[in-house]
Amino acid sequence: MLTISTRARLSTLALIGAVALLLAGGAHAQAAPPVPGASAAAAATPASARAQDLVLNALSLLGARYRYGGDHRSTGFDCSGFVRRVYQETLGLALPHNAAQQSREGEKVAETALRPGDLVFFNTLRRAFSHVGIYIGNGEFIHAPRPGQRVQIESLSSPYWARRFDGARRLIERAADLLPSAQAEPVPQARVTASVLPPIWPQPGPVLPPLSQQP
Repeated sequence: MLTISTRARLSTLALIGAVALLLAGGAHAQAAPPVPGASAAAAATPASARAQDLVLNALSLLGARYRYGGDHRSTGFDCSGFVRRVYQETLGLALPHNAAQQSREGEKVAETALRPGDLVFFNTLRRAFSHVGIYIGNGEFIHAPRPGQRVQIESLSSPYWARRFDGARRLIERAADLLPSAQAEPVPQARVTASVLPPIWPQPGPVLPPLSQQP
């Protein structure tokens, strides 16, 4: 008989496989044009491939615990720390450790035009762009919710998140040229071990209050 932990691991593997197949369907899509000044490796990698790597890396962190100020898989994440770690491990892109600051990176994307790998933002603390997650396709996003919870997948159409949706940003197509650090750092493979990248402790992201205290 399978234990609960074994079932959870199998469910996660099945989910990762399903998302990989979903993203693979767009593997033959036209690649984004190279960005002037971008590294040769990043320019030669289709946006669809980078999106697949981002989503799979994010899914590999399902179940990681929430930790205020955290951005490391061994100790936990807050919302912006989770996004920062996934983008840094996958694309070598060092984003700010703050949801509101992340909302000013990349280009604005309409909710109807979301693609896997886009950042989605929410107003959870009575101020704009106070929470962030990563869109994974099929109307769902993955994020580090709040203290006492773990990295999980949720639906953009759920009443709570739909009322608080603040917008989305796309960084993938210009990742190699977006920030100076993106050109200075090598692009590691997705799902690298935590020891490859040292812990970073910049300004922490926001903490979501318990649901009972949320409007």
